[in-house]
Amino acid sequence: MGATEQGANATDGRWLTIPRTLCFVLNGDDILLMKRAAHKRVFPNQYNGVGGHIERDEDPYQGARREILEETGLDVHDLRLRAVYHVDAGAATGILLFVFTGTSVQRKFASLTDEGTLHWIARKDLCQLDLVEDLPIILPRILDMADHDAPLFVHVSYDADDQLVMRFAEG
Repeated sequence: MGATEQGANATDGRWLTIPRTLCFVLNGDDILLMKRAAHKRVFPNQYNGVGGHIERDEDPYQGARREILEETGLDVHDLRLRAVYHVDAGAATGILLFVFTGTSVQRKFASLTDEGTLHWIARKDLCQLDLVEDLPIILPRILDMADHDAPLFVHVSYDADDQLVMRFAEG
């Protein structure tokens, strides 16, 4: 099968998504989170994992590893896919989000200026932070996963009052 037979150009009337990664770097009971800069369009002043867009020549794993290195300077091991989100925010395109955890033996990270600031947060202190709205729901689930657990599959949308709706696949 050649490239033209893949059907990538058959986009009329199709739902299109932007591929992204979201990564949570672990060290003991601490999780590395980024407090997003106040000027950022997406999640300003809120805590989230690190990550970003998957580049054209990358698979989700490579994209996650690159984003972690770019945003933290850390070389993680035990990088595992924990969840796949299909996000429908009511726009013409959606987001396909690949959520990973990885472990770092180092605690010293690179300092960011434009994206935000990085902080090691104890798991017990997560509820005290202004987290991105889905993190209180997803973080306990992915942090409690065993190494052999299959990833979670999640559909994310918003109701008529613009409230988050997360639907987890069963099975």
